[in-house]
Amino acid sequence: MLYWLLYLKLFHYFPPFRIFRYLTFRTAFASLTALFTGLIIGPLIIHRLREFQVSQYIREEGPKAHLKKAGTPTMGGVLIVISIIIPTLLWADLENRFVWIAVLATSAFALIGFTDDYTKVVNKRNLGLTARAKLGLQVLTSALIAVALIAMQNRGLYSTKMFVPFLKQFHPDLVIDRWMHNPGFWPLAFLPFMVFVILMIVGSSNAVNLTDGLDGLAIGCTVIAAGALTVLTYVSGHATFSTYLELQRMPQVGELTIFCGAMVGAAIGFLWYNAHPAEVFMGDVGSLALGGAIGTVAVVIKQELLLPFIGGIFVIEACSVILQVASYKLRKKRIFKMAPIHHHFELVGWSESKIIVRFWIASLVFALFALTTLKLR
Repeated sequence: MLYWLLYLKLFHYFPPFRIFRYLTFRTAFASLTALFTGLIIGPLIIHRLREFQVSQYIREEGPKAHLKKAGTPTMGGVLIVISIIIPTLLWADLENRFVWIAVLATSAFALIGFTDDYTKVVNKRNLGLTARAKLGLQVLTSALIAVALIAMQNRGLYSTKMFVPFLKQFHPDLVIDRWMHNPGFWPLAFLPFMVFVILMIVGSSNAVNLTDGLDGLAIGCTVIAAGALTVLTYVSGHATFSTYLELQRMPQVGELTIFCGAMVGAAIGFLWYNAHPAEVFMGDVGSLALGGAIGTVAVVIKQELLLPFIGGIFVIEACSVILQVASYKLRKKRIFKMAPIHHHFELVGWSESKIIVRFWIASLVFALFALTTLKLR
């Protein structure tokens, strides 16, 4: 909106507005706008959540130290989503289709999380949507994102090929080419791509959701992951950098840098209120939205295989749950004292603050490794 007004409309009358054409400038302003939006409206949203008694219900089987957190307002993810979307709409080029894919994907996952959180509040217990219903809605949303990307591919704006770290000449296509020319099999030609996109986005969304168990843990790791995505998105859309780093050149993808910058600012703004001891929890409305946004951006910029490193802690948390469940069902034995793994360390004796900071450090190491692979191709 501001990009359209200040650059496209007023630039000819006031030449200094030329600065608004630069992606780095608008990304910085989007980050700052998101940060101050979160800081300013945060107290109002927290007050409203307390007023409506939108409080978190604590699992009785969890660490006993968490029982004192009962009554803390939840659904604070509404603050995150607002702080991401408003700056993106203000500073991004709204004619860019990739921007709308990211914004609508984030909104859709936020709506799923909102429904889940609202159900918990109404039922006054820590049970929202059924696992099947939540997963089904996530799969449906991810499938629609995949369809949108296929439409972009048909316009020549996107590629279904994968870019594999360390193997610069290996680009397998997730579309079955021989079926593309057969009308009877044409829809099935895109099935591998759709399945891959669904796994990436749904996995990312749930991984962030599982990580959200300690004050500031998930949102702090999100700041780092979103920062790495900001760099990756910028170089993917930059002609010189993408050529030098042997990335696929996708000019329109660069505009998503503003969305990623807004995600960084929004996450920092929310961390102000979510830092230990938390004044508000993000709830599923925040964790599902952030995970969906991270997964969507990774798929759009063709860095899906870097996603496990960009969000390394999220992956570890999700894997700890999978291993715990599988081990108990197969052997009737638990690997960890409790899953996700951050609860295991709590029960071992680590303080909450120590776990959070150490996981942040590990997340930063993973993100830096993801960025180094750009040159090690």
